[in-house]
Amino acid sequence: MPPSRRSSERRSPQIGDLVGVRDSRGHHLAVVLDIRGSRCQVRFWGEQRQQANLPQRDLDLIASGDPHPGGDPGSVAATTVAARWGITPQSLAASLPRRRELAMAWLLLQEEETSAEQVLSLEEMADLLGSRQQIPLRAALWLWLQGEQPWFRWRQQSLEPRPLSEIRQLRQVRHRRRLEQQRQQAWHQQLCARQPLQSDDLDPIAQQDLQLLRRWAASDCQTPLPPALLAALQRAHCHAEPGAIRHLLADLGQWPRHQIPSLLSSPWQLGFSADLLQEAEALAATAETPHPGDEQRLDLCNQHCFSIDDDDTLDIDDALAIEEQADGELALWVHIADPGRLVAAGTPLDLEARRRASSLYLAQGSLPMFPPVLAHGPFSLRQGMRCAAWSLRLELDAEGALRQSQLRRSWIRPSYRLSYGDADELIELAPPQERAPAQLQQLLDRRRRWRERQGALFLEQPEGRIRSQGDRAELQVVEPSASRQMVAEAMILAGAAVAELGREQALALPYRSQLPAALPSASELESLEPGPVRHAAIKRCLSRGHVGVTPAPHFSLALGAYVQATSPIRRYGDLLVQRQLAAWSAGETPLDAATLAAQLEALEGSVREGIRISREDQRHWQQVWFEQNHRASWSGRFLRWLRPQDQLALVQLEDLSLELPAHCPAGCEPGMALRLKVVEVDSLRDQLRLEAGP
Repeated sequence: MPPSRRSSERRSPQIGDLVGVRDSRGHHLAVVLDIRGSRCQVRFWGEQRQQANLPQRDLDLIASGDPHPGGDPGSVAATTVAARWGITPQSLAASLPRRRELAMAWLLLQEEETSAEQVLSLEEMADLLGSRQQIPLRAALWLWLQGEQPWFRWRQQSLEPRPLSEIRQLRQVRHRRRLEQQRQQAWHQQLCARQPLQSDDLDPIAQQDLQLLRRWAASDCQTPLPPALLAALQRAHCHAEPGAIRHLLADLGQWPRHQIPSLLSSPWQLGFSADLLQEAEALAATAETPHPGDEQRLDLCNQHCFSIDDDDTLDIDDALAIEEQADGELALWVHIADPGRLVAAGTPLDLEARRRASSLYLAQGSLPMFPPVLAHGPFSLRQGMRCAAWSLRLELDAEGALRQSQLRRSWIRPSYRLSYGDADELIELAPPQERAPAQLQQLLDRRRRWRERQGALFLEQPEGRIRSQGDRAELQVVEPSASRQMVAEAMILAGAAVAELGREQALALPYRSQLPAALPSASELESLEPGPVRHAAIKRCLSRGHVGVTPAPHFSLALGAYVQATSPIRRYGDLLVQRQLAAWSAGETPLDAATLAAQLEALEGSVREGIRISREDQRHWQQVWFEQNHRASWSGRFLRWLRPQDQLALVQLEDLSLELPAHCPAGCEPGMALRLKVVEVDSLRDQLRLEAGP
């Protein structure tokens, strides 16, 4: 039988016709029930969904049926498909020719010597393979032609044999697809096995899946997981949510168990580029050579000054000294590191520090704002080293008010470095050979009492901090010791002096302020237990601090104006303060208020990001600590309700000096003693659930 030419005519469907339908769900047989204009109402065969209204162009005619004008469309569908055509799953399977017969049909058509286009209708193909009168054969052929078969094309209700070159190409495609499916199956089996694997050994598709899973583990769930990967996760007993995926990746060795999701892809996690490190090395090498303005620095290298910091602090940005005046009064010196001597505004290192906005101090260590070769080297006020500094000389009156202040760029040589424990011992013993710490404590205690009379709030209390030793979490309880209070008061005094200078000189500085708060009455506070319980009642009334470029009062500190100015190695805002002061002291024009406000606004996002990372880090290690320290219950105190409707409250775990959310019984009052137990803790899922009872 010679092949026919493709007909340009296409018979319109009639009621009762058996048709093929291709849609997003696949390929289906259907019968035409009704025709309205260019659309046909059809009933699908062998599916739960029954009817649809489709365009005529989406239908392929398989067999003509009786129109039954005026008859019941439902009876047309029932009798035509089941009875007239005898189409059942069994008849379709039995009617489809064997693979060899289909291949022989292709070969026969390829060998036909004709100039006519080798195109067959469905009837002609059925006649070639059996009989055009066999409707199940036509239906089976139509369904087969819609699938992945190599020999024929189906278009415009006709089929034509594919060229041999195209068949070979299709075979190559199918071979590659089978290999991809095999690799995907192997990859999914690795997911289900949940055993450590080497990501470099994975094929590109698996590596893409792994990268997507890492993004989900980091709480970036914007890109949907592919269906095949979702199915593999289900078989691996892993829900499609960040916490469960972190567990899976940790089992696979592809997620560090102490990775902080918010730290990923942040400037601190990415580290410093090779170019920045090279620039830092070059600057560090010039630290001992003269720089502009060095000749104008006040030489205080013979002054006895010292720093007080935690044992593990590497970037030391402040030091203290005491000066005994002729009248017996004491003056305080606060020396502040001067990184601006080496790093100029707008340089790559400066821009990177601006991008970070601050150093981060995490349980596993610090992530500095400047490269360590600078932050821990020539920027720091190191013991026995000649260091560039900004030095504040401060005099207090008999009541503790600031009487006089002077600010100079200087050279200092710290005599020694003290830990807080060392300083506490020197304050307590006050040995004759080293009276300075005790003298400083007395002077700054006078200042503290003055601020207390002005209405300052002092909410110091023991604070539990978690530090890591490898995978182990260790709890450190930091007490508000005399030396810590002394250093804090000295830094607040320095900030007040800089703010007062800024106000006098109309300098735009990052002034920190806080609105007044309506605190609980004195009788109400007296009724509360001193310490954390009373502090919690006060803290809930306080508003957030605000940073602006004009002076404004700070309620909690009881100051008319305040500027953070003593940590320029760790906070970019403090470095901006020094640059404003440098321009003013050199007779140059400092940044105006609008320009400085824009720079501070640009820092705000990074500042918030750093705070979020620090909180998430501490929360994670708290969870790790509870995972590693099992105990039946902990003693605690009820502080205040957070969400009473959910019975969620803030409690203090007394033995740990930690304040954490917990589910508490209704009717709890501030100060009530509680027993707390851990009912759920999972550091990879960021979960810690405490429940309290009396």
